[in-house]
Parts: sequence; C-alpha cells; structure tokens
Amino acid sequence: MGLPGTLVRSDIEPLYHPEVGGLLDLGLSGLVKSDFEAIRKRFDQAFLELRALEEGEIANQDEQRMVGHYWLRCPERAPSSELRDSINAAREEVVQFSKKILSAGEFESVLVIGIGGSALGPQFVYDALKGSGLKLFFSDNTDAEGLQDTLSTIVDLSKLLVLVISKSGGTKETRNGMLLVKEAFRESGLSFHENAVAITGEGSALAAIAGEEGWLASFPMWDWVGGRTSVMSAVGLLPAALQGADTEAFLDGAKKMDEWTRTDEFLRNPAALLAGAWCIYNEQYGVTNMVVLPYRDRLLLMSRYLQQLVMESIGKSHDRDGKPHFGGISVFGNKGSTDQHAFVQQLRDGRRDFHATLISALSAESNAGRFVGLTNYEVEKGVTADDYLNGFCLGTRQALFDAARPSLLLQFDCLNAHSLGAAIALYERAVSLYATLVNVNAYHQPGVEAGKKAAGEVVALQKRVEGFFAENAGKGFTVTEVARGLDLDSSDSYLFYVLRHLSHTGRLTEKQSQAVTEWSFSS
Repeated sequence: MGLPGTLVRSDIEPLYHPEVGGLLDLGLSGLVKSDFEAIRKRFDQAFLELRALEEGEIANQDEQRMVGHYWLRCPERAPSSELRDSINAAREEVVQFSKKILSAGEFESVLVIGIGGSALGPQFVYDALKGSGLKLFFSDNTDAEGLQDTLSTIVDLSKLLVLVISKSGGTKETRNGMLLVKEAFRESGLSFHENAVAITGEGSALAAIAGEEGWLASFPMWDWVGGRTSVMSAVGLLPAALQGADTEAFLDGAKKMDEWTRTDEFLRNPAALLAGAWCIYNEQYGVTNMVVLPYRDRLLLMSRYLQQLVMESIGKSHDRDGKPHFGGISVFGNKGSTDQHAFVQQLRDGRRDFHATLISALSAESNAGRFVGLTNYEVEKGVTADDYLNGFCLGTRQALFDAARPSLLLQFDCLNAHSLGAAIALYERAVSLYATLVNVNAYHQPGVEAGKKAAGEVVALQKRVEGFFAENAGKGFTVTEVARGLDLDSSDSYLFYVLRHLSHTGRLTEKQSQAVTEWSFSS
C-alpha cells in the first residue's frame, strides 16, 4: 500500500452551506466519487447508528451510557423532557451567573482548573474568540511549578474567579490543582470558597466539597457527555460567557452544522466526506497521519483540540466485537503560514505518509478595539497581509498536490463564535461516523484509564520507598538493595526513577557511581 505517484483531481463537488458559512473542498484530495461509493453500505449503517445515538440509544456499550453531546445545542432533540429541562436550566444558569459576575465588576480574571477536554475545550474557545470580558488562565496539569508561574502573573488573587471542572471530582490532576490554588489563597489571607465555582457531576466528591465549603456556585456535568465533547455544556459555555463570547451564536453554529450533516446523501454531507476520506486513506493506502494546518493565529490550538477528539475517540486496540483492531489516526499540526518555514518542507518533499487538512477563514471578527485598520493596511501596493495569508494557504495546498500529497480544504466565511461552533460540530459528527465505519467504540477511553492506574501504582510504590528509608534512617542503599528490601524485581521499571524523584525533591540524598544500578540513596 501507499499513495499513488500522482493524484487525480476529485470529481466530488465542493460543499457550501450559506447558514453555516462553511465550505469543504476535496478537489485536491486525490479521492473520487467511486472511492466513497465502494463503502456505501457502511455509510448506511453509520447514519443509522448516529440517528439512534441522537434518539437516546445506549451508544457507549462498555459503560452502558447514552451519548448526548448533540443535544447540548438542540435540547429539543433530547429523548426526555427531564433531559431537555436539565440542559435548558443549565444554559440559563450560565447566562445569569456570567451576567452577574461581569456586571458586578468584582473579578478581573478567571482560572480554569481541569484536564483533557475540561481544559482544552475552553482554552481553544478562549484563544479563538478572545472577547471583551474577563481574562482567562488555565491549569491543566499536576505541575506545581507551572501553576506557580500562572498564579505569579495574577496580581490580585482576590479578583480571581476559579472554575474547578471535574465530572467525578476524583481526577488527580484537577484535585491537585485545586488544592494548590487553595493553598495560594490561604497564603494570601483569602477565603478560597468566596471565589470558587464547581462544574461537576451530581453527587460527586467535588460537588460535596463545594456544598460543604459554600462555594459561589455549582454547575452540572452529565454522565452522557464525555470530556472531549463537553465544550458546549457548562464546561465550555461558562468560561466562554465570562470572556464575553457570544455563546448563543456558538451553540447555533453547531446546531446548523448538525442539521447540514444529518443527510444520508454522503456526497452532500461534509462530516461523511471527512469520515470517508479518513477511512479510504487508511484502508486503501495505509495512511493514518493527519496534518491540520489552520491559517489563523487564533486557531493555533485547533490541532491539539482535534488530537484529543480524534485520537482518544478512535485510537482503540479492539473493535466493538472484541477483535484486535489497533487502529486510529495520528493528528498533528501547528498553523499556517508559520509552517511554510517549519515542517511543510517535509510535507512537500519528505515522507508521503499523511493527508492534510487546511483550515481557513476569509475574515475574522475582531474584539481588539485597537489598530483595527491593520487588516486593510497594504504591505505592497494593492496587497494586504491577509492577501498573503490566503496565498500561502492556497499555494501550499497546490504545492502538496503537485508532489502527490493529498489535502482537504475547510474554509469559513468568518472566524467567529458561530463558525467555531460549526467547526467543532463538524468534527464531532465526522468522528461518530468514522467510528461506525471502522467498528470501534468512540465513546470510551480504556487507554486513558490504564495510564491513571499506572500513575497510582507509581505513587503507591513511592510511599513504600519512603517507608523503607524511614525504617532505615541514615543508611545508604543501592537500587538493587532497595528492590530486595521491598521484595521487588530488581528490573522494576519504576523504582530507579522513584528514587531519583525523591532525591531531587529533597526527601532522599543521591550518590552517583559509574553504573546506574549501583547509585546509592539515603534518607
């Protein structure tokens, strides 16, 4: 397998929807109608399953859960009045709370503490839309130094609103971030609960803490919304509203895209064309790398956002029948035209093991308020900077095609809240369809859970190591001797690095020697 030496121009017409203001063009993809016709029956099944999912059927069989992120922008499609009322109530609570916060003027900035989609979604929206409201900061790791750097840029913590986002309340990274920020407030002589807001599941550990401590507010997370598709719940809507973004337009853009992509005519359905292209590239040519090149600075995080959405959803070791699968699409990218001077060199002349998606917006709504005339400033006679941006996008697309590197073009009339919602919805629906085409469960993440379990094992071993040295205070031991003392295999992959971590955090002393296994550690 492999891509052909030359690519044919596609006979698939570009798709455009005026209410969405979006266009998808497969003209230089190297794919033709017959490629898609060959998987027509699989498309029929994919459309059937997506309809059933939207109607409330259990779509995540492993966890016996409905999958309802599509209802978030169209509550009337939810399968029960209880769910519809819950979604509408949460929306209204977000609107009223954010209005209250912005009008009161007591806060200047927001710190979002979360992990995965609970942080990346809001951060992507913040970067893409900016806004005239509060400034947002993010803590999405259990890195104390990183959080310290973030907090150090905030002059007055009393004017910092803290959003803690965790469905279960037990996610270690988020819990750790919350505890560190609490400590920073305590050191500053401030009451954390007066500035804290929870976004969490009903009855969670975080909900209990927020209730017991009297936090400012608490907003819902539902078990039928996964983290990577939660940006249109309170997880994304509250930070967006606080930054001053148009959340109604954001939701409406997604709703309009959903409506466009419900058609079973797959050659007229942009989500189906994306999913089908991924499938054909994979199965016919063995190409599983997708490069995302957004041609707007504000879309820098789009490749990271799609990394999580696509790779966490479809990178699975087994299919839904339990058979080995080991499939997925590796998503990477940066932004254009920056990449003209970076990895586009390899894309054009190096390995032919990828397909690219170029994403552009013909204009962008500006909330800057200053220097707005720069968009029309002529850097050459009759030529603006954005003329060059458009030129680099289209030129790169053609250059890739000439070198037999396939690409797709996604273009929006304007980068704003409406088009951003539409873009996110497009990829959410493409992932849903693709998962059925390749027969995987897009809505669980066993690999993520395995990593969490392994992290717990490392921390548990660290506690045992500290206990060992407490019992043998003042004595030195090699790695092998520590392993023997703890009844571990001397080749344990964690032990040496746990010892190094403890020595570099001041809890042990490290004495190096020529052979790593003979390094000595003491308390």
